[in-house]
Amino acid sequence: MPTQIDYYQLLEVSRTASGEEIKRSFRRLALRYHPDRNPDDPEAELRFKEINAAYEVLKDPQKRAAYDRYGASAFQNGGVGAGSGFGGFGGGGFGGGFNANDLGDLFEQMFGNARQERRRSGGQDIQTQVEITLAEAFTGVKKEVTIETRKPCETCHGSGSSDPKGGRSVCPTCRGRGAVRAQQGFFLVERPCPTCHGEGETVSHPCESCRGSGTEPTFENVTVEIPAGVEDGTRLRLHGKGAAGPGKQEAGDLYVLVTVEPSDLFQREGATLYCRIPLRMTQAALGAEIEVPVIDGTKTRLKIPAGTQSGQSFRLKGKGFSVVHARARGDMHVQVSVETPTRLGKRQRELLEEFEKEGGDHAESSPQNSGFFSRVREFFDGQG
Repeated sequence: MPTQIDYYQLLEVSRTASGEEIKRSFRRLALRYHPDRNPDDPEAELRFKEINAAYEVLKDPQKRAAYDRYGASAFQNGGVGAGSGFGGFGGGGFGGGFNANDLGDLFEQMFGNARQERRRSGGQDIQTQVEITLAEAFTGVKKEVTIETRKPCETCHGSGSSDPKGGRSVCPTCRGRGAVRAQQGFFLVERPCPTCHGEGETVSHPCESCRGSGTEPTFENVTVEIPAGVEDGTRLRLHGKGAAGPGKQEAGDLYVLVTVEPSDLFQREGATLYCRIPLRMTQAALGAEIEVPVIDGTKTRLKIPAGTQSGQSFRLKGKGFSVVHARARGDMHVQVSVETPTRLGKRQRELLEEFEKEGGDHAESSPQNSGFFSRVREFFDGQG
């Protein structure tokens, strides 16, 4: 089977996917790569055409069977599919004509919603980023960010016109629709009107200050309320805090990307926290009670039983991370690491040597060590 084109990979489905799974994946990818959503990306346009070609084959049981048996060559230049009425990339286009019904509701969703959105909000969305500590993510915090945005023009009060009465008229290019349609290859695509930029109206006498846009650039301080339990990479939306729209149209939205800085003490996985704590050799051997830091700024005591091994983990219930919009908390897992002393005094060395002479490596006191070397001896005895 030829490997240069894999329709299943193009549609991001397995070769055993059902027809409904293929259709759902096609609709998702078509929305992502449609030329109207990627006007300056030729690769997206090419991917869009490839996706449609792949779907045209895989949605039809007969074409799919031919593809599974012969590959893409079945639909190119006289291949098995071409001779049997199957279409593809070659010659006859996308399977003898693309079925617009498969994308009718999808296009309506894209273009219809886009036109409604343009009338609802003429302002642009803005994105910014804010960094917080893990402790701030636990408690929640308010952060002030400075954004570069646009506000209504002070000269024309947002109308965009030097005429006090407004001076706005229906756009002659799109006739008020805010969008124009054009043939692009095999498809009819819809783009924002180049004359009115999607507004559906034009200004007869543009304001000299804002040149008819109705807005002017400015910097603004915005307070962002970050909820407790927020995770790294969360994007918060502040409705109406984006750039102002022309005329009386409402402003866009502000999107805040939250970045949580790594902690020196804790690692987080959802609502679960992990903390690694070093233990002295004597603490692990004899047992001890130690203080453990908690993310809420307090401390808790943890009892270490005698004979604790390095890497052993203890769970502290309800000492983990907060959950967004909930009062619950996760757990914290404390993993101990037994630390071997590196700088021994004379007396310390004498005591350890005495401990070794007294049988410090016996099976009763060091079961893992004794067990391992017992297996080593058995291995070599078996080899002999």
